[in-house]
Amino acid sequence: MILDSTIASTRIGAGAGDSIGDYELARAAASAAVLQFEGMHRLSPNNEDALYLLMKGWAGYGYAFASDDYEAAVLAQDEEAAQYHQKRAKEAFDRGIAYGLELMSHKAKGFDLAADKDADTLGAWLKKHFRDKQDAETLFWTGSAWLARVNLLKDQREYVAKLFVGVAMLERSRQIDPELMSWGATSTLGAYHARSSMAELDEAKKLLDQAFEKTKGLSLGVHLNYAQYACVTNNQSLYESMLQKAVSASDVDPELRLQNAVARRRAVRALSKPAMEECGFHAPARPAALSGGS
Repeated sequence: MILDSTIASTRIGAGAGDSIGDYELARAAASAAVLQFEGMHRLSPNNEDALYLLMKGWAGYGYAFASDDYEAAVLAQDEEAAQYHQKRAKEAFDRGIAYGLELMSHKAKGFDLAADKDADTLGAWLKKHFRDKQDAETLFWTGSAWLARVNLLKDQREYVAKLFVGVAMLERSRQIDPELMSWGATSTLGAYHARSSMAELDEAKKLLDQAFEKTKGLSLGVHLNYAQYACVTNNQSLYESMLQKAVSASDVDPELRLQNAVARRRAVRALSKPAMEECGFHAPARPAALSGGS
């Protein structure tokens, strides 16, 4: 009882990390936290709060830190470092997904059967069994890690073939609680629909416009996803505008401080010459620089 109470309190208190704008401090804290959560899970294997903390912790660590290192190495054309950090990111997403699926199994059985069929079958299964706001969180983090893993391993067919699984989770999360994580599922799905110039670009713009409007431009991850849309539609002015806004944005929402620090960091990199050339753009005359010490 004492252990379960401690884990429940840790889940409530863990949200305080969202207010940290120091990227390096947040990295160190996230690394320590996932190890702590692993210990909690070992002591109480069926505790759903511990599973939630591990799901969110590994998914967040994989995106904010391990994938960031990988993307930086790719742009620097450091193949050895890129392979190393890609492995780190994959392992983080693997663990986040595994804990998310374990948490989902406490609510309903049959995921593997539904996921082995098609998007419609999986969508119907998710709609039948997952209806609560707490379910939206589980589906958001598991689905986000799933899509991030596919993006990381987009040259491996077995992962790309199951892309629809992560999409279905995010769509169901969005149906249950669209405001979760500052309209995070809407923004992420917008980026998914802008995954290439042959994708569903009208739907991408619709979702990104909605996320931008609903968050009033305060969630800088939306800017990054809009830049992805601008890249595949060959709109350099929109690309630069969105990223420059992210880089220069003021700190107006303490609850978004960490995710905005991650977004600013990536926006600076996206404005670098190698990143812009990947989109077929000319690099700006002066490179972007982080503002506000984040």
